[in-house]
Amino acid sequence: MPNTTPFHLAIDGPVAAGKGTVSRLVADRLAFLYVDTGAMYRVAAFLALEAGANLADEAVVTGLIAQVTIEMHNPLVAEKDGRLTTVVLNGDDVSWKIRTEAISAGASTVAAHPKVRAILVKKQQAIAKNQDVVMEGRDITYRVLPEAQLKIFLTGSDVIRATRRHLQLLTRGQDITYAAVLAGIKQRDDQDIHRVTDPLKKIPEAWEIDTSELSIEQVVDMIVARVQVMRSV
Repeated sequence: MPNTTPFHLAIDGPVAAGKGTVSRLVADRLAFLYVDTGAMYRVAAFLALEAGANLADEAVVTGLIAQVTIEMHNPLVAEKDGRLTTVVLNGDDVSWKIRTEAISAGASTVAAHPKVRAILVKKQQAIAKNQDVVMEGRDITYRVLPEAQLKIFLTGSDVIRATRRHLQLLTRGQDITYAAVLAGIKQRDDQDIHRVTDPLKKIPEAWEIDTSELSIEQVVDMIVARVQVMRSV
């Protein structure tokens, strides 16, 4: 009999390590759903900033995120404008609105709130419950999908990651210096690693892939090959 158990691929790693692009391409190759959990924390930061709220106020941010509907799906034909996933907030497409450096920094701040994380982790687990997924974030391998069949920690040097992120932002028309991007990445790494609740970390059973000297295609090929072997056993 064919194995009907959903296959869960969990990918953790620091900002700009290539998680989004790699996950999107792996999901396409395997016909899995791609879930960008970081987008949910970006939505939380977006909501707080739009409301003029203090990102450090856990009660306010929790209240905002609890009242809204967040949906994600693979981009439709009309949505293929370079995005990796489509994020819909209360029926409105906010896919690009949440992709600024201000929102990125804010996402790390709101992600430190245990109550915000508790709400979003449940949403993420519900999405993966009955389907094959590639889910990426900061705590997927040990908090969101601890029973995932394959766990990966995708990393890279901060200089390489900053170079990639800077190019992405310039391509999107954002006026920002490389120095500012590098400083932001270092600050984000520090916040994520030292976060009290569900910090960024590599668990022992995770397969670590350093993308610094690898192309996106090489990383995708490695992961797809591993999944195919695992599913054939």
